[in-house]
Amino acid sequence: MSYALMFVPQLPTNIRASIQLPASKSESNRVLIIEALARWQHLQKKQPLLNYSIENLSEARDTKILQNLLKSSELQLNVQDAGTTMRFLTAFCTATNRKAILKGTERMHQRPIGILVEALQELGAEINYLGEKGFPPLQIQGFQQKKNSISIRSDVSSQFVSALLMIAPVLSKGLKITLQNKVNSLPYIQMTLSLMKNFGVESKWNENTITIEPQLYQMNSFAVEADWSAASYWYSVAAMAKKADIFLPYLKKDSLQGDSQIASIMEFFGIKTFYEKEGIRICKVGEPEANFFEYDFSNQPDLAQTLVALCVGKNITLIAKGVESLKIKETDRLQALQNEVRKFGFDFYEIAENDWRLEKVTDRVPVGSILLATYQDHRMAMAFAPLSYLYPLQIENPQVVEKSYPNFWKEWKNVATTTT
Repeated sequence: MSYALMFVPQLPTNIRASIQLPASKSESNRVLIIEALARWQHLQKKQPLLNYSIENLSEARDTKILQNLLKSSELQLNVQDAGTTMRFLTAFCTATNRKAILKGTERMHQRPIGILVEALQELGAEINYLGEKGFPPLQIQGFQQKKNSISIRSDVSSQFVSALLMIAPVLSKGLKITLQNKVNSLPYIQMTLSLMKNFGVESKWNENTITIEPQLYQMNSFAVEADWSAASYWYSVAAMAKKADIFLPYLKKDSLQGDSQIASIMEFFGIKTFYEKEGIRICKVGEPEANFFEYDFSNQPDLAQTLVALCVGKNITLIAKGVESLKIKETDRLQALQNEVRKFGFDFYEIAENDWRLEKVTDRVPVGSILLATYQDHRMAMAFAPLSYLYPLQIENPQVVEKSYPNFWKEWKNVATTTT
C-alpha cells in the first residue's frame, strides 16, 4: 500500500469466516538464531548438519530483516525498526566473534539495550556505543569468555534474557544467569528454553537461576505455529460483531506463545474458543460479564493495545497492570494509547507505578470519521481497527502492519466482502 491514509472497510455484523494468520514472529526469530548458531557450531567442529527443514516461517518484515542480516557478510548491519533482531543479533555476533556495527532507525536508537550490552561485556565482549551510552548503534569488536555466571535485570525486556540463553550453549564455559527483580514476559523466556530443548539443548531452572552447560545444537525439522498475537485482533472483531464464528487455522492449545492466553481472557467478553484438529474456532456466545475489567499484562504486553481498544469499544473501565515495558516498544505505547483513546471520549492515565486506568469521560466525539494515528506501530493499527464497528475510522499509514502481519488488510477486506 502506497497511500498514507485509509478508511477501514466496514465489516458485517454477522461474521462467518476463516482467517489466514501469519506465522509466529517470536518463534520464527528464535528458530533462525538457533539455526545460525547450530551452523556456526558445526562449522567450528567441522561436522555436517543433518538434513532438516523449517516450515511456515513468518513473512513479517522483522523476520525477513533477521534472515537477510544473518546471511550478510557486511560490517554494517541495519536492523531498521526490528527490536528483537537488534537484541538477538547483538548476542549472536558477540558469541560467534563476528565483528559488526549494528544500527537501526531513529526510534531504534532510542530503545535501551544497555542491560544486554553490560551483561555481554561482563562475560568478555568488546562492545562500544557509537552514540549515547546504553543505546544503539553498537560496534562489536570481539569476544573471549572470562566468566560463566552473571546477574541480569529481568523486569525490562525478556528479549535480553532470551538473547543470552540462546548463545549460552555455544560459549566455551556455558552460562549461569541469575534473574533479578520481577521476570517480565515470562512466557517468552519459557518459549526460548522450549525451542532450545527441541534442538537438543538442556537447561536447568532453579528458583531465579538458569544454568546451561556447553552443548551442541542439533537441528531437526520444525514447523512454526501461527501467531496468537495476530489472532487477538480477530477475537476483538468477534467481540464487536453481533454474531461471529471465525476459524483460525494452525493454532494449538498447548502453545509455546504466551499470547495464547487471549483465549481465556476473551471469555469475559463473551467469546468461546473451540480447539479443533486444524486450528481453533472462536464464537460469540454473549456480551461482557461486567463493565469493569482488570488484567496484569506483565506476561502478555503485546495484548495490551488490543484490550485497551476493545474496552473502549465495549465501554468498559479497565485497570491495566504491569504495562511498564510498553514505554520502550516501537513507540511509547502508553503515550500513544493515551492520545488515541481521547478521540473516543476516554481517558487513560497512571494510577500507580506501572498500573493504568481506562475510563470513559465524555460522550462527545468528533463528528464524521475519526483519524487514528499509528506512531509507526503495527499494533496500534490492528488493535483499533475493530472500532470501525462504531465509528467511520481512518487509519494513518496502514502499511505499518507489514512489520508483523503483512496480509492483515487483505484478510480484513476478504471478511468485509465475503461474509454476510
